[in-house]
Amino acid sequence: QVQLVESEGGLVQAGGSLRLSCTASTRTFSTYVMGWFRQAPGKEREFVATISRSGSLTAFGDSVKGRFTISRDNAKNTVYLQMNSLKPEDTAVYYCAARDSPVLSTNVGGYGPWGQGTQVTVSA
Repeated sequence: QVQLVESEGGLVQAGGSLRLSCTASTRTFSTYVMGWFRQAPGKEREFVATISRSGSLTAFGDSVKGRFTISRDNAKNTVYLQMNSLKPEDTAVYYCAARDSPVLSTNVGGYGPWGQGTQVTVSA
């Protein structure tokens, strides 16, 4: 029954930056691994980033390594995705998700519940 609410996405030019946030309605936020995934029309949902419960460990999908950063503020029940050097191929609906486990996962099936999704569009 944890609910995840994502910030508004947006439209940005290639090479620009955007930060997404996701806030959880739980008093035990720090017990969840958090992740970000994205899905473009006609494509499978793709792993973007994940962060450990304490924030000490992170992992990123190959397509975003070196460009995106994930962070969390457990006092605010919020996880962030900082997206830099954006490319048109980053255009997608972005979802945050929680995982009730201490172990990181890159798999869609390893997460739940999910945020509502937010559209990020990168123009060429």
